[in-house]
Amino acid sequence: MFLAVSFGAKDLSLSTVWTAIIHYNPELTAHQIIHELRLPRVLAAAVIGAAFAVAGALMQGVTRNPLADAGILGVNAGATFMIVLCFAFFPNLPYSALMLLSFMGAVLSALLIFLLGSSPGGLTPLRLTVAGAVVAALLHSLSSGIAIYYELSQDLAFWYAGGVAGVKWHHLELLAPIILIAIAASIALGRSVSIIAMGEEVAVNLGVKTKRIRVLGMAAALVLAGVSVSAVGSIGFVGLVIPHIARKLVGVDYRLIIPVSALLGAVLLVLADLAARMVNPPKELAIGVMVALVGVPFFLYLAHRERRNL
Repeated sequence: MFLAVSFGAKDLSLSTVWTAIIHYNPELTAHQIIHELRLPRVLAAAVIGAAFAVAGALMQGVTRNPLADAGILGVNAGATFMIVLCFAFFPNLPYSALMLLSFMGAVLSALLIFLLGSSPGGLTPLRLTVAGAVVAALLHSLSSGIAIYYELSQDLAFWYAGGVAGVKWHHLELLAPIILIAIAASIALGRSVSIIAMGEEVAVNLGVKTKRIRVLGMAAALVLAGVSVSAVGSIGFVGLVIPHIARKLVGVDYRLIIPVSALLGAVLLVLADLAARMVNPPKELAIGVMVALVGVPFFLYLAHRERRNL
């Protein structure tokens, strides 16, 4: 995080960063850059990276689908669609209302996905993934149509590509407590999610109320994804890649997977934001592009492995 604050269009020394944090002087330009621009975006990248990673870990655990992720399952698309509607019809909404409506969009898209995937034969991981892809494609198309009709393409480019450059302190004051509480609740669900991940029959025999845990787990995941999309747009693949890395490091216990995923997700998004700023300074690439460079090959690898295991 110190490196991410130091590097950018104007490189700053680590000692300057430390001084700006400990003894902020508003009259110094370097301190203003650090305090008003770089610190909030780096902190936002860390918090939201953790949120997307934990959301992915919960979704993979409660659905027993190794390909589950807020982006792949269409949850991010639902949150983005609601933001597009807000820009088109209610352009002057405060950020708190935008956050709430983004969460509602995530919930509605999740309900639609589960409705489509729950055809006769049960909700299998494959059906869930296909239903998520269909809903994501539908919502992205509707979002693009509304954006073109109401000439919102420029305003919404940030949300489509994903980025933390627009996050300020007042955004962090709203989203950080919600995300941290949701992550803490997710960690509390870790033991039950671990048992569900072993199989439905095992979980029932051990006395786990599977439906209740699935509802709570998905609710926490939707809060994390919806709030994050309202701040930084639709950034995919963080919740897909990170839980798999966490499982390689700590095993299959979600009491460890969830906090480790939060830490690794924070690291990934901070590094992605740093890379997006360093590729062609002073111009920036979209942070979603940097994450996709890692996420797309990883997704193809997982899909190939799952097909091989069938």
